[in-house]
Amino acid sequence: MTVSILLSVFLVSLVSLIGVFLLSLHTAFLQKVLLSLVSFATGALFANVFFHILPEMTEVAPNLHDAFALVLLGIVLSFVIEKFIHWHHCHNLECPHTEPVGTMMLIGDGVHNVTDGILIATTYLVDVQLGIATTIAVILHEIPQEIGDFAVLLHSGFSRSRALLWNFFSALTAFIGAGAVLLLHEHVQGIEYILLPIAAGNFLYIAGSDLIPELHKESRLKNAIGQLLAMLAGIALMYSLVLGAHDGIDREHRDNHPQAAHTSAHGLPGSVQH
Repeated sequence: MTVSILLSVFLVSLVSLIGVFLLSLHTAFLQKVLLSLVSFATGALFANVFFHILPEMTEVAPNLHDAFALVLLGIVLSFVIEKFIHWHHCHNLECPHTEPVGTMMLIGDGVHNVTDGILIATTYLVDVQLGIATTIAVILHEIPQEIGDFAVLLHSGFSRSRALLWNFFSALTAFIGAGAVLLLHEHVQGIEYILLPIAAGNFLYIAGSDLIPELHKESRLKNAIGQLLAMLAGIALMYSLVLGAHDGIDREHRDNHPQAAHTSAHGLPGSVQH
């Protein structure tokens, strides 16, 4: 389990390197791609909450009122982090570009990446399929953000190599969050079930207050339809993971209980077939 968590965190950290490859594209084309990626990530984040995290939470939570209170706490904590620690998300190429903004962006992004590590580790501890779905959702959200962050660093006066290096170092802080959850898991029984609804609140906040406003900046009907289709594609991806997980469970059940599968196909043992 620990290896899977660390590997997923490392994959998410590697997304920070994507900016150096994509910024060579034409700015207008890249801006259009970014909006599609933001739309796709929005759908994936919402779907991960409603298809994966919340259903899992309702199954394992001893008290649903307390669990949903923790979801709300996750939203409030995300607001506090964004407000007071300057948690900066940039999903376009026209963010303010002064040297302090670039430095503050790295600090805020580091805090955000710690949160990503917490989310990934928490969901893996609850269920492997949930951890995989969360990793995919985080990666989809990180791609447009990291492209925008890389652009801000360049405009802030960072060289390409320095921007790439510091952005990657900032991404590695996700290991701090994952490590903290693994450490707490060893000493606090059931910590993942406390953190899971908080993770749901965090995803809802990111998608609702961070990504959706970016999409509202585009008012042309053609582009709005494209955004909707991309969002639906993100939702479909997360739903396909649900279907895949259910199929896997059904196959495992049939493999482990062949007699039950035979009975369901041919009737109850000892019954007369007409």
